[in-house]
Amino acid sequence: MPHVHHASVESLWVSAVLFLVALVYLREWLRAAWLVPDGVKGWRACSFFIGLLLIWVGLGSPLTLLDHDLLTVHMVRHLLLMTLAPPLVLLGVPWKLLPQRPVQGLVELIARPLHSALMRQLGRRLLHPAVGWIGATATLVVWHIPSIFMLGLRSQTWHGIEQASFLVTGLLFWWPVVEPSRNASKWSESSILLYLFFATLPCDILSGFLVFCDRVVYPVYLSSPRQFGMTALEDQQCAAALMWTCVTVVYLIAGTVFAARLLSPRWSQEYAIRQSETQAIALEKSDVQRMEAV
Repeated sequence: MPHVHHASVESLWVSAVLFLVALVYLREWLRAAWLVPDGVKGWRACSFFIGLLLIWVGLGSPLTLLDHDLLTVHMVRHLLLMTLAPPLVLLGVPWKLLPQRPVQGLVELIARPLHSALMRQLGRRLLHPAVGWIGATATLVVWHIPSIFMLGLRSQTWHGIEQASFLVTGLLFWWPVVEPSRNASKWSESSILLYLFFATLPCDILSGFLVFCDRVVYPVYLSSPRQFGMTALEDQQCAAALMWTCVTVVYLIAGTVFAARLLSPRWSQEYAIRQSETQAIALEKSDVQRMEAV
C-alpha cells in the first residue's frame, strides 16, 4: 500500500531528526549541569525527553500505520502532538540550553536573523495567548471538517502539513501556561485559567458531536479493515470519547497546578516583582522613544 511506504520513509526521517534533537539537548544539558549553577533541573530534562518520545509515537512509530484504518489511532496521534507532548517539551526549557558561545560560518548566518529586532517582535506576537488559543482552535476545527480531513488522508503532503500544524499550534497554545513569566502579553496571569477553560469548549463540542452522531462522519473508515472488532461507528465514538476525556483531564490538571501556584505566597511575591520590572522596562522604553523623537 502506498501510504505504508510513505509512512515508513516519514518515520525514518522523524526518528532521525528527533534523535539529533535529543543528542543536542543532552549535550548542552550535561554541559550546563557542570558549568551553570542554576541550570535546567533533572526533572525538566526528563520532561523534555518524554515529550520528544511522545512526538515520536505520534509521528514516527508503527502506530502511524493504522492511521488510515482507525479514527481512534488518528485521534491518539493528534492528542499526542497537540495536548500531551508540547507542555512536556516546554517544561524542559530548551531555550535555556541554547549555545551562548559565538558561532561561526553557516550557523552564524542562520542564527543572526533570529536575534534581530524584527524577529524578536514577531516572536512576542506569536507567543501572545490570543494567537495560541485561536491557532489551536482553528487547527482542531478545520482539520476535522470532513472534506479537509479526507484531503489529509489522501495527500502525503497535506498529511505532513496537518501533523506539523497540530504540533506547532500545540506549542504556541501551551507557552503562556507553561512559561507565563516569559509571556510578553499584557494579560494577567490569573486569566490563563479562563484561557484553559475556554480552550476545552471547541473540543467538547467536536467530541460531543462525534459521540452522539448516529452516522459515520468520515466515510473512508467504512471500507477500512475492521480492527479490534469495532465497527466504524464504534471507532468514531471511541475516538471522540478519548479526545473528550484526555483534553478535559489534561486541562484540569494544568488549571489546578496553575491555580495552586498563583495562590501560593511565594508565587504572589514573585509575580509582584515581575510586574514591577515589566513596568520599569516599559517606562524606560517610553523615555528612550521620547528622547529619540526630540
